[in-house]
Amino acid sequence: MKLARAVQTAVLLFALTGVLPAGPVAAQSGPASFERDELVIETAGGLRHDFRIEIALSPKQQQQGLMFRRELAADAGMLFIYRPRRVISMWMRNTIIPLDMLFIAEDGVIVKIVERTVPLSLASISSDQRVRAVLEVKGGTVERLNLAPGDRVSYRAFEPKP
Repeated sequence: MKLARAVQTAVLLFALTGVLPAGPVAAQSGPASFERDELVIETAGGLRHDFRIEIALSPKQQQQGLMFRRELAADAGMLFIYRPRRVISMWMRNTIIPLDMLFIAEDGVIVKIVERTVPLSLASISSDQRVRAVLEVKGGTVERLNLAPGDRVSYRAFEPKP
């Protein structure tokens, strides 16, 4: 039964992407689930933008990310939180919608932005410096909201520890 489900999953992945999953097909254990929350991006000009987010904390969640999603709402995103902070490298493998990636320092300040990533690309997208988190939002959001490095993300992960 497990093998049949794994084969169905592999066939679905191939149908969606033209790529078979790496590793043994039987090793597939189903999609990760994500906690949901909200955050705010505050621009240098004082504007506030609210986002509904999913949180990727575990290695399984971070590996899956927004793979295979066909759409993402204009006010939605996924926040990848890393402990300890580190240089982050991401890619668009099996991600079929373009994304904007906001790399966020420990204090919540956006330090780098990569706009309109290329769906299904295996090219590495790096933070170039140690960061606490990456926020992925729908491609074009950065331009639409005029976001820039130096803007601040308000979320509990960036609050100072008592």
